[in-house]
Amino acid sequence: MAYSEILLEVADGVALVTLNRPERLNAYTSTMGRELSEAFATCDADDAVRAIIVTGAGRAFCAGADLARGGETFDRTAAAEYQGVPPERPWEKPAHAIAPWDVRKPIIAAINGPAVGVGATLPMQWDIRLAAESAKIGFVFVRRGVVPEALSTWIMPRLVGMARAAELLLTGRILDAREALAFGIVSRVVPDAELLPAARALAAEIARETAPVSVAIAKWLLWDMASETDLARADDLDARAFWWSGTQPDAREGVRAFLEKRPPRWSMRPSRDLPDFLPPPSRAR
Repeated sequence: MAYSEILLEVADGVALVTLNRPERLNAYTSTMGRELSEAFATCDADDAVRAIIVTGAGRAFCAGADLARGGETFDRTAAAEYQGVPPERPWEKPAHAIAPWDVRKPIIAAINGPAVGVGATLPMQWDIRLAAESAKIGFVFVRRGVVPEALSTWIMPRLVGMARAAELLLTGRILDAREALAFGIVSRVVPDAELLPAARALAAEIARETAPVSVAIAKWLLWDMASETDLARADDLDARAFWWSGTQPDAREGVRAFLEKRPPRWSMRPSRDLPDFLPPPSRAR
């Protein structure tokens, strides 16, 4: 598939998605959003892809929304790309192919520079975030006269706690990489030159060492449990998932490979072998 604002490369089980508007610091547009979602859907459907890395071209990860429309930037009623939404629900986004939490592969953000606005909130929807030492992360919405979006008011309290989420979202302050690590937004900070190698090594570890169906179910459980308030249901689902996985071929292969001191040969695939007791994804595949 040809893209105009991102790049997609796949090698050795790892997909690398690059936000590719370096002349605009990879400022986000509706086209970039659509293409990013399409790339995620492509990777989700390909069992050869075991993990996805997203980074930015040039010196920025994503400088937030493209402000070329000036003061009308955030007024979707005047934006041609939003004309297809229902008139009675003008706040709805154009339909995308897949939501990131429904992608059955881990998505790793390699934040290589400024990540502001939507450039900060989108990686929060992904699974793992690494930052270069030069990264700057800011949820600046209230400083632009709008409110935090991309589910950040739902995700951030679950990710870093209510007090820290409130400080970040209500001030719009920009954090450096070390502050982002202290807040718990990223799991690791590395020198700039080591960022992509570190992300590739993490993705390769997933591709080489883990069972794809096990990873897909574990990711689904992490996102589902974030909103589960019924402890009994959570316990039942957790136990059922573990019981089911223990009856499957990959569980037998994982133990044999460990005992025989050899690489595992997984036979199960996320595209066909997920258990039927998992609820369907929130968006159509």
